Amino acid sequence: MVHTARRARRVTGAAAFAVVGTLALAACSGSSEAGTTSSASGSTEAAAELTPVSVQLQWLTQAQFACYYSALDQGYYEDEGLDVTIIPGAVDIVPIDVLTSGGADYAVSWVPKVLGSIEQGAAVTDVAQIFERSGTLQIAFKDSGISSVADFAGKNIGSWGYGNEWELIAGMQKNGVTLADLAGGSTVQQAFDMNAFIAGDIDAAQAMTYNEYAQVLETVNAATGELYTPDDLTVINWNDEGTAMLQDAIWADADRLASDADYQATTTKFIKGTIEGCIYAKDDPQSAADIVTAAGSTLGTSHQLWMTNEVNKLIFPSTSGVGHINEDQWAQTVDLAMNTVNPEGATIITTEPPATAYTNEYVDAALAELTDEGVDVYGADFTPIDVTLNEGGE
Repeated sequence: MVHTARRARRVTGAAAFAVVGTLALAACSGSSEAGTTSSASGSTEAAAELTPVSVQLQWLTQAQFACYYSALDQGYYEDEGLDVTIIPGAVDIVPIDVLTSGGADYAVSWVPKVLGSIEQGAAVTDVAQIFERSGTLQIAFKDSGISSVADFAGKNIGSWGYGNEWELIAGMQKNGVTLADLAGGSTVQQAFDMNAFIAGDIDAAQAMTYNEYAQVLETVNAATGELYTPDDLTVINWNDEGTAMLQDAIWADADRLASDADYQATTTKFIKGTIEGCIYAKDDPQSAADIVTAAGSTLGTSHQLWMTNEVNKLIFPSTSGVGHINEDQWAQTVDLAMNTVNPEGATIITTEPPATAYTNEYVDAALAELTDEGVDVYGADFTPIDVTLNEGGE
C-alpha cells in the first residue's frame, strides 16, 4: 500500500473561520449552477456518514503528536469512516479526566500517570502503545562533575513534577541516590523550559529528546558565541538505565469497550488511521512537521522537524508492530510504579492494575488489516534524518 499525499479533510481553529467566511462569500455570489448544488449536497451527505471521534492530547499542538495530525491531514481517518477532532492539551488539562468525563472518545497520556488514575477508579484501557521507547532524559553540562546518576548526590537536580518525575526517581533509587542526598534534600522545581539550566541554577535538568534537549542545542553558548553541541553535554537516557516507563499511549473508555460494539469497531479504525499517520511521518518527516505547524503549532521550523525526527525514533523500528503493547515493557512500568517512592514516601500504585488496564485486541486487529494491505508496520529499515537546529529553533 502506497501512502500518497492528500489534501486536509478537516480544518480547525482560525483556519476554519477563514474557510467558513470564504464559503459564505461563495454562497452570496448567486451561483445557481446545478452541478455546484449537487456537489455541495454530496459533500454534506458524505460528511454525515462519518463517525465523529475526538481525541484529547496530553500537551499543546506540536510534532510529539505528528501521527495524529498527519493521519487527519492525509485522510487516513476519513478512509476509516471517521471524522476526527484533535483536542490540544495544556498544563491544567488531565487527558484521562477528560476521557472519563465524556469530553473525548480517546486520550493520549503516559502510562504511569494513568495507572494512578486507574487505581483511584478511572475505568480506562491502554489500547495502543504508540511510543515504544521513553523520550525522557536528564542532561548536564560536562563541566558540572556529573557523568552518571550516582553523581547526582549533592547536586541541584531539576524535575517538572506533574507525574513526569517517576523515571528520574526510579533511576536514582536504582543507583543508590535518595532524594535526601540531593542539594536541598529534594529535586528542584523546573519550569517547562531550559532557562534555569542554561543559567546554571540546575545542574541536571529533565529534557525530552524531542523538545527541551533541542532547546539547549538551539541556544548560543556565551563562552564561544556558537550554539551548544551534544559534546557540551552529559546525557542520561532512562532507556539505557533500565528505568524507562511507557509514555504516549492511546486510552479508551473501558466501560464502553465492554458494552458498545460500535465503539469497539471505532477503536480499531482510530488506531489504524493513527498508525498510518505515524508511518507517513516516518517516511516524510518534513511534510509531517509542516502539517503540525499548519495545525497551529508555534514552534520554529527547525525545532518542529527535530521533534518529528526524534518522535519517529521513539516509534520505529517497532518490535511487534506500531502500537502493540509489549508485555515486558508493560511489566517494567508496573513494577516501577509499585516500587518507586516519591518525596512523600508514596508509590504511584500499591497493587497490580486490573486486567482491563491494557489490551492488544484492537491494535492487533488494526495491524492485521494494515499488513493485509501491504503496509510495513514495523519500519525495520527506518533511518533517522539529520536535522540542523537553528538558533531559537527557527
